[in-house]
Amino acid sequence: MHDVIIIGSGPAALTAAIYTTRANLKTLVIAGGKWGGQLMLTTIVDNYPGFAEGIQGPDLMLAMRKQAERFGTEFVDEDFSEGDLSSSPFKIKAGEKTFEGKSVIIATGADTKWLDVSGEKEKIGKGVSSCAPCDAFFFKNKKVIVVGGGDSAMEEALVLANFANEITVVHRSETLRASQIMQDKAKKNPKIKFIFNTVVTKILGDEKVTGIELKNNKTGEVSKMGLNGVFVAIGHIPNTTKFKGVDMDEKGYIKVKDHTRTNIEGVFVAGDVHDSHYRQAVTAAGFGCMAALDADHFLRGVD
Repeated sequence: MHDVIIIGSGPAALTAAIYTTRANLKTLVIAGGKWGGQLMLTTIVDNYPGFAEGIQGPDLMLAMRKQAERFGTEFVDEDFSEGDLSSSPFKIKAGEKTFEGKSVIIATGADTKWLDVSGEKEKIGKGVSSCAPCDAFFFKNKKVIVVGGGDSAMEEALVLANFANEITVVHRSETLRASQIMQDKAKKNPKIKFIFNTVVTKILGDEKVTGIELKNNKTGEVSKMGLNGVFVAIGHIPNTTKFKGVDMDEKGYIKVKDHTRTNIEGVFVAGDVHDSHYRQAVTAAGFGCMAALDADHFLRGVD
């Protein structure tokens, strides 16, 4: 019997594990076959506090994992398959084994919706990104595109405008989905241009992005554009489909009340699985700390 079972292995999960084990709670992390979260796909991380010269994403996650292990966290490197959260002790299945816990912290994160076009996957971190606040600095005086038409795409374009020389927003339909205020902000910026009714069909370049291939949805015309970066802003998918009985919003993000608590007593949540707004490693870590403290208070009967 574990005091806390943490599902996930990104910054939220590992920070939670550091706090729960330091609170002398018997802690199990269901880390998954590919542990570490989205930072495992990132090269240099320059905005995580404490690393003056930056740090490689996988190195940061390995350091967090070793820290959690030093305090006694147990890890299972199997994918979470199902969880019975209907009553305590909670039963969590990973691989062929079932584990029991007095409390659960869900920190399964959210996956970026990628374009799924030729040349994209192998260039993530090499000119392809889904986070302008993370990577815009690397595109000083460069030419980039943002793919998407919602508020997040406008936000990405506006952040990039502080660094890049030219930003082109490419959207598949003729009207943006973004709120009017965000559209107005982007359209007023002289660095930001728009291409409508167009999709990216290929990302060009050998070692890094050198351009893209575009297709007009209405005319079928195919063209190429030389550039240095592609920012994908077509949404995220929270990893929540395997959880039953937990309240979620219309997009699948877990609803929280009183900071990190879910509608199920003893089940807490941390990171991008509920946070669709910030989606940063440092905020995920902060939520992990909060969830761990809330779980500790729950187990000790403290309000």
